Amino acid sequence: MRIVFMGTPPFAVASLKALMQASYNIVGVVTAPDKPAGRGQKINQSAVKIFATDNNLNVLQPEKLKHPDFLAQLKALNADVQIVVAFRMLPQVVWAMPAKGTINLHGSLLPQYRGAAPINWAIINGEKESGVTTFLLQQEIDTGNILFLEKVAITDNTTAGQLHDELMEIGATLIVKTVKAIETGNFEEQAQDIFDVKDLKHAPKIFKENCLINWDNTNTQVHNLIRGLSPFPTAFTHINEKVLKIFEAEKEDITPNILPGNYLTDGKTFLKFATNNGHILLKDVQLEGKKRMAITDFLRGIKL
Repeated sequence: MRIVFMGTPPFAVASLKALMQASYNIVGVVTAPDKPAGRGQKINQSAVKIFATDNNLNVLQPEKLKHPDFLAQLKALNADVQIVVAFRMLPQVVWAMPAKGTINLHGSLLPQYRGAAPINWAIINGEKESGVTTFLLQQEIDTGNILFLEKVAITDNTTAGQLHDELMEIGATLIVKTVKAIETGNFEEQAQDIFDVKDLKHAPKIFKENCLINWDNTNTQVHNLIRGLSPFPTAFTHINEKVLKIFEAEKEDITPNILPGNYLTDGKTFLKFATNNGHILLKDVQLEGKKRMAITDFLRGIKL
């Protein structure tokens, strides 16, 4: 089959690499345009573009997906199927173009956690399992007919970063399995509208206000928030009137004798904040304007 691949971040590279290793015919790769980034405004290329260029693949970088020039280029590739992994929302004129449809890989067990941040919200909400889903794109985001799912367990200490990396590899394998099934016609579709809408959990984009820790919550809720936002965009609180990002912490189920949001420390080895039912013991932090460091190094350089 002739395949057009669409994606941008490292999460998508794993799937593109897996398709190449399975000897599929990648006739085009669509990714984000190059953009200036950082203090020096150096031109930044997407991870997918870098990989595609290194492997001599045909790269398209449209500013607008409905632009006539891009649509003409895409149509000329004559793809049998399009694969979308971590890319932007497609207009119908794009996703409906291939004869065998457009397949999307999503980082959750659909229909749960539709949206932009499924990995983060699964951990924030304390889920015990997650996974990846391949489905056929249709107009409403993340609602197309399901093709295949693959589940993974979430432990009490799994971070968003760890789950991201695990789903990236499992998702790449699932993409190859899905393409093989599409090629042979050996698959069944499952409609998502059979699920009760009121039972669905959502995964909207995460904003800064979602990252501020509410110490009036339980220590489990706070610990899940820290795990679900680590390493990015990172949960934070304030100390000495500065932002303190928390990358790693542990729960302590000892009833606090201080109000939620206050902290205890020996100034050398530990720093813990009170919640409404226990403590959160900080392990790996970054103070505003400083580097990320272990808590012992942090305490050595600050007066509390």
